[in-house]
Order: sequence, then C-alpha cells, then structure tokens
Amino acid sequence: MRKLALIALLSAASFILLGADDRNCGQQMDSFIDDLMSKMTIEEKAGQITLVTYDRRFMTGEAQSAGVASKIAEGKIGGVFNVMTIEDKIDIQKLAVEKSRLGIPLIFGLDVVHGYRTIWPIPLALSCSWDLDLIERTACAAADEASSEGVDWTFSPMVDIVRDPRWGRVAESSGEDPYLGSRIAEAMVCGYQGESLDDPQSMMACVKHFALYGAGEGGRDYDMVDMSLNRMYQEYLPPYKAAVDAGAGSVMSSFNDVNGVPATANKWLLTDVLRAEWGFDGFTVSDYTSVGELTEHGLGTLAEVSARALKAGLDMDMVSEGVLKNLDYCLEKGLLTEADIDVACRRILEAKYKLGLFENPYLRLGGQPVDREKYRSLALEAARKSIVLLKNDHNVLPLEKDAKVALIGPLSDTRWELMGTWAGAAAMADEGVSIKSGISRYTSSLIHTAGAPITDNPGLARMIGVNIERSGDPDSLISEAVSAARESDVVIAVLGENAKMSGESSSMTWIGLQPAQRRLLEALVATGKDVVLVLLNGRPMTLEWENEHCAAIVDAWAPGLQGGNAVADVLFGEYNPSGRLTMTFPRNVGQIPIYYSMKSTGRPHIPFRKYRTGYIDCPQDPLYPFGYGLSYSQVDYSDMKAEYDPVSRSVKASVKVTNTSARAVEETVQLYIGDATASVTRPEKELKGFRKVKLAPGESLVVDFSVPVSELGFWTPELEYIVETGEFMVGIGPDSERILSSSVVYEDVQALEAIPVGLFLCTPY
Repeated sequence: MRKLALIALLSAASFILLGADDRNCGQQMDSFIDDLMSKMTIEEKAGQITLVTYDRRFMTGEAQSAGVASKIAEGKIGGVFNVMTIEDKIDIQKLAVEKSRLGIPLIFGLDVVHGYRTIWPIPLALSCSWDLDLIERTACAAADEASSEGVDWTFSPMVDIVRDPRWGRVAESSGEDPYLGSRIAEAMVCGYQGESLDDPQSMMACVKHFALYGAGEGGRDYDMVDMSLNRMYQEYLPPYKAAVDAGAGSVMSSFNDVNGVPATANKWLLTDVLRAEWGFDGFTVSDYTSVGELTEHGLGTLAEVSARALKAGLDMDMVSEGVLKNLDYCLEKGLLTEADIDVACRRILEAKYKLGLFENPYLRLGGQPVDREKYRSLALEAARKSIVLLKNDHNVLPLEKDAKVALIGPLSDTRWELMGTWAGAAAMADEGVSIKSGISRYTSSLIHTAGAPITDNPGLARMIGVNIERSGDPDSLISEAVSAARESDVVIAVLGENAKMSGESSSMTWIGLQPAQRRLLEALVATGKDVVLVLLNGRPMTLEWENEHCAAIVDAWAPGLQGGNAVADVLFGEYNPSGRLTMTFPRNVGQIPIYYSMKSTGRPHIPFRKYRTGYIDCPQDPLYPFGYGLSYSQVDYSDMKAEYDPVSRSVKASVKVTNTSARAVEETVQLYIGDATASVTRPEKELKGFRKVKLAPGESLVVDFSVPVSELGFWTPELEYIVETGEFMVGIGPDSERILSSSVVYEDVQALEAIPVGLFLCTPY
C-alpha cells in the first residue's frame, strides 16, 4: 500500500534539505539534460513542447501527408495522447527513438479519470466514500493497469471546487469543500505516482484545471470566472496547492479567465503563484486547444497568443501547435527568444527523465498484462462505499431476499451507463454488471420493464445519443410498468441520467428527472406500492417531489464496473450504506449556488420573513446538506467536548458515538469549526477534520480530533494569512447540519506570526 506523503509546513524562507542521493540524482539529471539540449536545434526544442492527439491515420494516408508522422521522426513532437493500443504506442515510439536525430522518446498521455480498464465510480461518487485509503488504492490500481499498456501520464486528478450542479463536470470533481478536496487530491497524486515516477507501475499525475474552472458563470462549461483574490486563496486554490505539495509532476491550465486573463496565458497564475509562491518544479500543459482558443478571447493571432502563453509560464501546448507552426515568425518578430523555449523544453525533458523514459523508452510498453480479476473486488468495494442512502421511510430498506420485485426504469438493465463519463478505456460493457443482474442474485421473483425513455426532449436526446422512437409508445410503457408494480411487493425504479448527461460539455439548466421519467414515477407511486428510487447520476439533482413521495431514495451515481452488484448489496442489506454527500443538493435550481459554508449576513434568514436574506417562495435550507447520508443503523452522538490546548497549540475535540442498532455500521464523524468574531466576514462553519469509524452493534467509541491553531486562520484582503485570537465554534456530527457544538476561546500568549502569502497550512487527515 502506498501511503500518503506527509506534506511539510514550510515558510517562505524555508528550504528542503536533500539527501546525498537526491542531490546526486538531481545533478545527474541536470548534466544529462544540459548535454542533450546543447545538441538540439531550436526546432527540436519547440517540438518537445508540442503535444498532439492521435488517430490511426498517423502512420498512413491523410495524416502522413499532413506531416504528423514525419514531425515525430524529425523530433518535432514531445508527446502524444489518446493512443489506445500498446501496439500503436510501440510503433509511434519507434518513430521517435529510432528515426529522429537524437532519439528523444515521446511521453504518452491519457485521461485515466476513474479507472483504466477497470472502472471505479465517478470521482464525485468516490469522494462520497470519504475514504482516503480507498481513493488512493483506486488511483494506484488505475496506474497499474494503464502503465501496463504504455500510459506514462494521466490528465487527473481534477481538483476543482464545484458549487454549481448545473455544470456537467461536477461528475469529475470531489465536490464543494476545500478541506476534503485537498485530502483527496493528495491521495490521488500519491496513488498515481507511487514512490517513484520511474517505477513502471506508476504514471505521472496532471492536476487540473488550474485554476477556478469549477466556478464558471451559470454553470456553463468553458465560461468566464469572476472571483476575488481573497476567495481564491481561501476556498478555491487549496486543493491545487495540496496536489502540488504531494509531488504532482504536471499541472494543466484551465479554459476560463482569472482576473480577466485566460489561465493558459496568465503569468500571475502560472508563474507568480504556481512557481514562485508554491515552489512547483514540474511542467504545465494547456487543456485541449486552449492555446489556439486564446484568439477567441480576443488576445491576438495564433503566433501572438502562443508566444504569450509560453512567456507566461505554459510549457506544453496541447494540440494547437502554436509555437511549432509559427516558430520563425515568433523569433523574427521578437515575440520569443530561444531562452524562452529552453525553459519549457527543459521541464518536459526533466519529466521524461524522471519517468525513466531516457533509460528505457519502452519502460511501460513491454510489461505483462495486469491480472484484472484482482481489481474486481476493489471495484465492488469502491461502488458500495460511494452509494448514499438519501431516504428510508419506515425502514422499507433493506429488502427481504426473494421479495417480489418490480424493477422498472430505462437504466435498470444497462451496463455501459453505469460506467459514467470519461470511461473511454473501459472494459467491454459485457464485463460490467447491470442492476438487473445484481438484483437477480437476491430474488427469483423479478418483473422487469423499461417504463419510459431516458428523455422525451428531442434536442437533448440528440445530444446524448438516444433514439426516442426506438423507446416505444410512452403510454404503453407506463401501462406495462404499472401492471408490473401492482403484481409486486415493492417497486425499484432506476432513473436519472445516462453517461452523456454529465461530464464535459454537458451543462444543464434542468437537473431534475426528465419529464418522461417523472411521469413514470408518478404513475408508480399512485399504485400505492412502496417505491424505492435508485438514482444513476453525475451531479446533485433536484428531488423535492421524489423526496416527498418515494419510500426510499438510493443515490448510486455512476458506480462503475461492479455497480449492479453494489446497488443490489445495498438494497438487500448485504452492505450497510456508508456514503456521505460531498455536494449539497438544492431543492430547485433557483437556490444555486448553494453550499454549506456560506457566510452569514447582517439580516440572517428567518423562514418566509420579509427584509431578511433568503427567498419568499422557498425554504432557505437545502434538500440534502453537505455530509449527509443515512445507513441501516442508528448512531447517537453525545458527550461532545472541545478545548484549546496551549501546549500543542491546537483545538482538541471529542465526541462519543454509539451504535444503538443490531447491525454493524461504518460512520463518518465530521468536525466543523466556525470563527465567531473576526476582522473579516467568515463562513458560519468549515470542515476541519473527519474520521471513519466502524461500530459493532451496541458499541460506543470516543472519537478524538486535534486541529492545529493554524487551521483557524484566514486570508485577509491584503492576502496575508493570519490567525486571530477570540471565540470559535466547534461542532461534531454526522453531517454539516446535525452537529453538537461547543465554543472554544483561543487566547494564546504567544503571538502567531503572519504566514507569508502563498502558504497553505493544510494538515493531512
């Protein structure tokens, strides 16, 4: 098991003490690259900072005549991504190593987002496990599978903070909270990269999207961001910083602008913050064609924007080939110097050196295939722990084995849709487990029907690849479903989103069930049978009606390869659900953005009172809060205590948790702290710790927390991180709303010096 690296707390004046072996290794790399670059032409250097995508025409036909293969043979390409077979990778690497003048190997990249051949739940779902060890193990396994087929570099993890579920890429995120997001970022980087990048079973991580991509206006993909510097540092930048501190080898720029300058050409972001403040020493890469898209932002011609991006601190251009295609022009016009290109080229060569590619260009191309069977149990564990039980009236769940079940819904007998977004390298769909197959293990009394199409919206259907006409007559489908429901003991309705309704370029203004599905659900509820709603989704949804009328709601997200078995295990009680939400569920889209750590105002909310913050037509609180989730057990919280310990300079807190039920349970105990009085406005509460504990039936356990005083601080408008003395609220509970709280007064006689700009004091869980 690869353990999380401990992230040191460094002041601006601190430095890393390297051992003799580390220094020698660095000196050897520098010497090797110095010698190599002395032999390279400026065209070859520009080639190293160029990343191209792949199709099979590379070697023949149109692409050959367009010069793609010849560019590789001439040493004018640094890396290739989206090459799916190991045979193709070997052929392409041979072009670079055996045909180019200096034999510089290529780096192969791929979006390995939530698994490679074995697909785990989508990242948003995995985050709902709150299990850092599990998340690290899935990243480690993904690296094992991908590297065995020649992948050197993954465009993951995505660590963007997201608070607008209309944005489709919430599916790739870890949710709304910077503390939890930071811990997950560390876990994924450590899982992907392992102990050393030259380990053939590891691959380089690429932290994305730097920065603020998850805060696009209106939840629209690729759109603008407008945010204060203070909020950036306090809420949005910490997960990127945590990933950098964990040793991530690369960082990807985002499509959006930051302070009015697109991230891909933003010197403040890519150089001042990332390198000068944070000490990042890897390389940066643009997102897909984002260099060329700078022209759409109105920043100039391709030559001009490519030069500007490079000088701002971007090292590698994905797809646009802006510098390579305009090299002579950029040099003649003084837009770039060879020294500018040298800086970026060196960083790419250093990454290849660290990955072991100079020593063996085929390091990840000659290994034995991975025994994927060993990861099926991990896929099942991940899917089980990611499922969130949202409602369970009169304990309708778990179901009795051999209950007569009506399984209804357009997603009830699909394998592929359970894989979710970014599952392009997934195993064939017939290796997955549908929910119907999973439930069939527990009951032979199963009636199945689709009941409705995914959507009856023609425009949406075209966007998500659904043929409405093939779905059948809507009235007949509902009639058949109602008949099945009346013959059953319980109805399981599997509804929600297919894999293309969330993910990149899948922003939506309507995030409830599609009307066709809603009509089906209303008809099923009208039968008077208990209806268990199982959701497949890549985002929080609006579920007010469903919450009121369904007996139980199980959010399975997109659970991956073993999703059907995991859902069935939860429904029939083989597994006691333990997932907890990492994004707030709004009642309706009008509440967005909504998240737990909002600030109070001068006119705090009073329900349906005028001249107060809030709405006059809707409650202020969410449908389901951050951290929320049910189980089949009852866990009581009591004896909550908190105090400030001047010796350890930390807040000590504890709570007694008791399992009062007859079923063992895994509980996520969450710690929140709020700054009662400060010189700037502060959130009412912020997550500062969590612990997952297992409780046997009737067992009690005291759960302890220790939060260093540095975690009580905040960024001032002048971007100085400070900790102020005063009163703090400390709360512990099962979610962000149901907490036992106490107050703590921090009056340390030792003055806590202001922490320099750019330093994040985040203590790993």
